[in-house]
Amino acid sequence: MHPIVIALSILLALASGSPARADTGIPVDVELVLAVDVSRSMTPRELEIQRRGYAEAIVSDEVVNAIAGSGRGQVALMYVEWAGTYSQRVIVDWTLIGSRADAEAFAAKLTAEFDTALRRTSISGLIDYAAGRFDDNGFSGFRQVIDISGDGPNNEGRPVEPARDAAVAKGIIINGLPLMTQEGMGAQWHLDDLDLYYRDCVIGGPTAFVIPVLKWEHFPRAVRRKLVLELVGREPTEAGLPTPLRRPAQGYDCLIGEKIWDQMMGDWY
Repeated sequence: MHPIVIALSILLALASGSPARADTGIPVDVELVLAVDVSRSMTPRELEIQRRGYAEAIVSDEVVNAIAGSGRGQVALMYVEWAGTYSQRVIVDWTLIGSRADAEAFAAKLTAEFDTALRRTSISGLIDYAAGRFDDNGFSGFRQVIDISGDGPNNEGRPVEPARDAAVAKGIIINGLPLMTQEGMGAQWHLDDLDLYYRDCVIGGPTAFVIPVLKWEHFPRAVRRKLVLELVGREPTEAGLPTPLRRPAQGYDCLIGEKIWDQMMGDWY
């Protein structure tokens, strides 16, 4: 190659920086991690409600039509269940969703079988894990989103704020679905204002939001609403659910979960 051509190639590479990640995989509108709490505070009934609620939402007309009407007409989804710092299990790995058939296949995998609960609650561990799962996943989206549902605050691993901030610094958006039904075990771990904890301590990114679930019968509708917001950025036309909470934060004590654990359990793991 001619020296001048080589020099020009080097200058162009320096000017443009590293190759954009959007050019390294199948183009999609959103790469979305659905991260679902399965800690010990969740009852078997609640675990099944969550799986079935997501399956129902993913094949709903609202979500399927939202995907079809988006810019690229396809998204990438991964469904992972989480509990403690190193307790994450992938139920459905990264999957391309571009049709109703794709959505139905994804939903079928979700409800094929149901697993038991795991110990502790580490939102920070989940964020660190999920943020790493975008690397080399075979997809290139306009947006990368971690969608976290949970029924309590972080009580294991590093504090949640540094984990959130590190993910947001990578351009990842974190949304929250706090489960405030208080049906499960361990009422001492529940927060009456868990939605505010999620707003101030968990979610992050320019379009981040929280949709609280106050009753389990609202869960499927809340998931549909959340997915449409995440996939195409617009509200579905459905009433009867709380208005999404967005930042800015109001100064919540983001170590409240760790403090409750220390008061109740001390050094016991």
